[in-house]
Amino acid sequence: MAVLERSRSIWFCTPWERLRYLRRMLSDARNALLSRTQELAAQFLSGLDQRPVGRPVDFDELLDRAGGPMPALGEDPLCTIEHMARCFDAVLTASAGPRYFGFVTGGSVPAALAADWLTSAWDQNGFNFFTSPAAAAAEEIAARWLVELFGLPRSTSVGFTTGCTMSNFTGLAAARHALLRKAGWDVESQGLFEAPRLTVIVSEESHVTIFAALQMLGLGRDRVIRVPTDAQGRMLASELRARLNGTTAPAIVCAQAGNVNTGAFDPIAEIAECVREKSGWLHVDGAFGLWAAASPNYRALTRGIEYADSIASDCHKWLNVPYDSGVVFVRDSNAHRTAMTLSAAYYGQRPDAARDNYNWVPEASRRARGFTVYAALRGLGRSGIAEMIERCCSLARRMADRLSPGPGVTILNETVLNQILVRFNPGTGDADSHTAEVVRRVQEDGLCWLSPTTWHGLTAMRISVSNWSTTEADIDASADAILRCANV
Repeated sequence: MAVLERSRSIWFCTPWERLRYLRRMLSDARNALLSRTQELAAQFLSGLDQRPVGRPVDFDELLDRAGGPMPALGEDPLCTIEHMARCFDAVLTASAGPRYFGFVTGGSVPAALAADWLTSAWDQNGFNFFTSPAAAAAEEIAARWLVELFGLPRSTSVGFTTGCTMSNFTGLAAARHALLRKAGWDVESQGLFEAPRLTVIVSEESHVTIFAALQMLGLGRDRVIRVPTDAQGRMLASELRARLNGTTAPAIVCAQAGNVNTGAFDPIAEIAECVREKSGWLHVDGAFGLWAAASPNYRALTRGIEYADSIASDCHKWLNVPYDSGVVFVRDSNAHRTAMTLSAAYYGQRPDAARDNYNWVPEASRRARGFTVYAALRGLGRSGIAEMIERCCSLARRMADRLSPGPGVTILNETVLNQILVRFNPGTGDADSHTAEVVRRVQEDGLCWLSPTTWHGLTAMRISVSNWSTTEADIDASADAILRCANV
């Protein structure tokens, strides 16, 4: 009755009083919506370590349950959130949890998760200084901390991208600009038509995102020179030198810090020396391996990384922040900025000391990505990041040690970082098909999740330990589940 009386009396108020009343009603409804959403999120997180990591999904049934015709009229936001939770919760992959070992996927440390919620609530356009001084400051601070953490030159420029694909794209765009500029060609204004020729040299083990970046940049994924690797997937520096000596065109060399299958590192210091002798550009794909530089125990693996001209990495992998979060470092900040920047009269003139985030990435309007990275770096600190990296590596060795004595089990790689390659021999029959079947059984079992891969022509199980919350108990339970599935 009181609500009815208020709704009647509101129309006898002044327009300003009515507006304040309606705003208060909207605020109350929004607060109720956010409170319920927080409850649903907390329920998910509290049960994350208990739920199946993956499970079979009938996709057509899921589409029918969650979809149907688009509503003609909108519904109450709280109803929408409740509907989403009912439809999607049961089929969510527990990739944020401690027993997800696929695709070098980390979870989200608490500070980064909370910062991501704030980022959405603040709804800042991370475009430039004027759209959000806070977003500009967060990225500038996080950039300085990352440069210091990895031991890179202080003048290194940094961009925050959606992930390592766009970080590779950005680094290679800077390389394209710098080498063609030396040849007297302005690629940003003149394009690639009739441009001087560039040579692109990659490893036999280069990640697919390198080729994706090359195709988007007009450099061609098939017009590359490939360098052989050793048994662990490391580029052979002597073979690189021979190929550099065989070309006269300016060269972009793509090396790797952390092979996606074995975790092995190319000899970056030797490669950098070869590239410098030819005045080329060294780009390093360090999607997850770059984070080894943050650990005193593993930093030696990245020796020479400070000589790279550009480096690509992910934060949503081993820094354990929410998606989308990549980062790119470029030694020649002018080449970086020129390759990426755009301009319009309405952008405004920022103060000289301020940062415009759009100068360093391929996008204009975008999410303010720096907040989560800032929160993770501040929350973990140098020692916390080092401890997280070292613990994941220790757990990877524990997994390999637990699996290797199993019947028919072969560990294919040296466990130098957080990657394990496993192959299962049934004794009689085909080991490739048996290994693929073991992977399928483990995924269906649901206690942990990992992925298949092909390594030097062999089917293998790939295990990546990258989550801050994984424990020895998780490793032991997962190893037991894998061995159980291998011996069904």
